[in-house]
Amino acid sequence: MMNMKKIKIVHLYYDLMNLYGENGNIRYLKRKLEEQDFDVSVSFQSIDDAIDYTKGDFYYIGTGSEENKKIVLEHIIKDKDKINKAIDDNKYFLVTGNALDLFGKKINTEDDEIEGLGIFDYEVNEEDLRVVGEQYYESKLIKEKIVGFQNRNSILMNNGANTLFKVIKGTGNKPNDLEEGILEKNFFGTYLLGPILVRNPYFTEYIVKKICKDFNVKYKKIDKDVSYKAYQEYLNNFYNE
Repeated sequence: MMNMKKIKIVHLYYDLMNLYGENGNIRYLKRKLEEQDFDVSVSFQSIDDAIDYTKGDFYYIGTGSEENKKIVLEHIIKDKDKINKAIDDNKYFLVTGNALDLFGKKINTEDDEIEGLGIFDYEVNEEDLRVVGEQYYESKLIKEKIVGFQNRNSILMNNGANTLFKVIKGTGNKPNDLEEGILEKNFFGTYLLGPILVRNPYFTEYIVKKICKDFNVKYKKIDKDVSYKAYQEYLNNFYNE
């Protein structure tokens, strides 16, 4: 097709932060952008690479083990100024699961304080008690509800940024907190893990529409795929909607 808009997705630390099949988010987003006639390329970057935060349009990082998270932090922290500028420049970031820990001021463990990227003012406490289970949220971005799963020992404290979701059932950034995630410009961060874009097709649709607007591409309505049916069946079975 003539004059297809090019867009580059960068899957950050794809080998270390892909504990729950997060690469499904990349495949689904790529397909949804291609349906809008984007020419989509995907770059896989990790600790052996010099990551360029000016060449990509959409950066994604998912969930890893606690050990891998700290390995990634040692590598990514040298790029904190570049990442901060990329966010200021309205690059898209989707950060899921415990990758969200990396973007705060510090991570407090039982034995240590580890410096974070400092993009946002929050701190993270690693606790012995884990937050595990299905989550049911709402968002000011879309009218449809958000579903997902958490499995984390991270408690996000002292958040001064805008939040992405509001808890209906489940856990927020910390216990008894109704706010979950981080929303700043085109930065979408949440402790929901796994293929959340596949599980939440309306949320993905919102992101794709926003990208289309930013790239001056007219959004065209596409027939709903099986992910929409799966989403609705899940709501019907578990939340009686």
